[in-house]
Amino acid sequence: MNIDKYTLGAYVEGGRLWPHVDCYGLVLEVRRDLGLPDWPEWAEMRKADGGFARACEEMIQTAVTCCTAGHGAVAAAYRGQVQDHVAIVLEVAGALEVLEINPKRNVSLTPLRRFERRFSRVEYYR
Repeated sequence: MNIDKYTLGAYVEGGRLWPHVDCYGLVLEVRRDLGLPDWPEWAEMRKADGGFARACEEMIQTAVTCCTAGHGAVAAAYRGQVQDHVAIVLEVAGALEVLEINPKRNVSLTPLRRFERRFSRVEYYR
């Protein structure tokens, strides 16, 4: 997989149309590129009003399977008890990295353990 495409991503809250995406929009784009099943778009959901966290919690309870970190797994990251961020795990040169986007840095690739240290809890789903 060529990850160069993702360096063009620009953070836009609620963005779902590549390259203008938020963290969930990036996850959707990478899942499509990996040939994984589509997940809901949730274009109307926003992190700021709590709608995104509620939708994610419902999906975690009903539609996805918990797994270990691995290529293509979605990382659900928590600050305290609130699911605050999502990203996607990729295997790059034999190591697990987390591809993510945020307003300050846009797209970045972070070693898995470093990503996990930034949050109170990280869960992985397929």
